[in-house]
Amino acid sequence: MPLHPEEPQIHESAQGPRAAADRPVPTPRPVPGPRSAASPRPGRPVPGPARPAPPAPRPSAAGPAPAARSENRSDQRTEPQLQLIPAPVDGALDAAEEAVDLLLESGRAPGDVLVLTTGDQHPWAAHELSFGEDAYWAQQDAREDVFFADAAAVSRAAARPVVVVAVNGGTEEAVARRLPEAMRRATALLIVCGDPERVNSALGAGV
Repeated sequence: MPLHPEEPQIHESAQGPRAAADRPVPTPRPVPGPRSAASPRPGRPVPGPARPAPPAPRPSAAGPAPAARSENRSDQRTEPQLQLIPAPVDGALDAAEEAVDLLLESGRAPGDVLVLTTGDQHPWAAHELSFGEDAYWAQQDAREDVFFADAAAVSRAAARPVVVVAVNGGTEEAVARRLPEAMRRATALLIVCGDPERVNSALGAGV
């Protein structure tokens, strides 16, 4: 499905119940977590009282139980939102960095964001790799900051809520392979910075 260019402003659709705040609370017990604060972000748990655990299935009902489990698993596999930020090859990395800045300003945690480059490495990644691959990939596992990686190594990258791809080079065939892989690493939002025609062609060929 082709992407349509958007203005470079990152907006994630807010989700979460609001009507509950207008209803009278039946008991005076306080509800954990702020309800009227900023709207929850995709990929983040909504604060609130814990739901009671479902009753354990009886031995006689063992047959339907696996089917129910598989349905729950499939429900959790949701497609990420897609956003295209038009940018030339030599400006794709700058556009990706601006997108990251907007994400962080909007409240995204740095550890939620993965940035992939299809051409030259991001300067941060090139610098950190100079200390060895083990130390470099350990920073991904720590999930304390935005992680930058070469799209060619996307198979080694762990999934994160937001993946930003800078189409700053690479062959058409490589980009067509990497974009679908990047989409599978994003659990909430995929942002692609590059030439719209090239990005749509790559997604159409790779999905």
